[in-house]
Amino acid sequence: KIFSKFLFKFILRLTKKSSLDFLTNLWTSFENPIRWLFVVIGLYVAVLYFPYLHTDHILFTRLYRSMIIILIAWGFYNLSSTSSVIFHKLNNRFNLEIDQIVIPLLSRILRVIVVLIAITIIAQEFDYDINGFIAGLGIGGLAFALAAQDALKNFIAGLVIIFERPFSIGDWILTPSVEGTVEGITFRSTKIRTSAQALVTVPNSTLANENITNWSKMGKRQVTFYLRVEYQTPKEKLERVVRRFDEYLRSHPEVHPETIYVKFDRFGDHSLDIYFYFFTKTTVGAEYLAIKEQINFKILEILEEEGVDIALPTQTLYLEKGKAENGIGQKNQADS
Repeated sequence: KIFSKFLFKFILRLTKKSSLDFLTNLWTSFENPIRWLFVVIGLYVAVLYFPYLHTDHILFTRLYRSMIIILIAWGFYNLSSTSSVIFHKLNNRFNLEIDQIVIPLLSRILRVIVVLIAITIIAQEFDYDINGFIAGLGIGGLAFALAAQDALKNFIAGLVIIFERPFSIGDWILTPSVEGTVEGITFRSTKIRTSAQALVTVPNSTLANENITNWSKMGKRQVTFYLRVEYQTPKEKLERVVRRFDEYLRSHPEVHPETIYVKFDRFGDHSLDIYFYFFTKTTVGAEYLAIKEQINFKILEILEEEGVDIALPTQTLYLEKGKAENGIGQKNQADS
């Protein structure tokens, strides 16, 4: 342990001087396997001098070779966990556009491949018939597939999500069943963090069959509403406030200039309705709400300056004087 500690400090000092992060990841991944390799080599040397056990013994040879295979597989297993660094380097250098969801999945696939290869080589060391085992997998594969239909369905749905890429890790999505930020995807399910900080695990088969709205992919965010003012508002004031609203939105630095509509749209049941339709440049929730609040305060300021009041849902009841007095008289007679 002491020897490997100083050896790795020396090696890491050399690799950090170079610009290759891969070498640093490689040595870090193989640190523990090489530390145990010194132990295995020490056992082998000890057996050379042990009078009751020989290194030529078939069982000892197989165990020794198997331990070497396990240590090598251990190093590659650790390296596959840092493979995301490798993928990022490849992505930045060759513009492969590797999605953030694909990287963890590829890392898991590499780990499974490393383990399967190690088991296969160790089995061959002990003269186990791998061909017969593979043939047995073919026979039992049907029964396994029938018993794991849901797992297989979720796995295939996960592949569909990964290749179609309706969202990526860190995206804010909305589905009929859940809304939140995507934290990860596995072979079986997708983990989504809601606004209440609850972690929801959704099966991939369910998610693949639902409508998915990816709010993080918005280039701009829509704002639309009606402003209702009183019917008693004079035409000149109404025209003036509509024009001032339109000029303010077009001069606002955070409002997208491409699509802005501020129009006197309709005669409502209780009000004259002014229609607002525009977009904010930001799609971030907190910034979006701050811009809306700023615009709402400005709308109130313009209304106050122009002397225009916001309409409330009211009803006016008109009674004819004669009919009203007659009705009151009949009521008094009935009461007496």
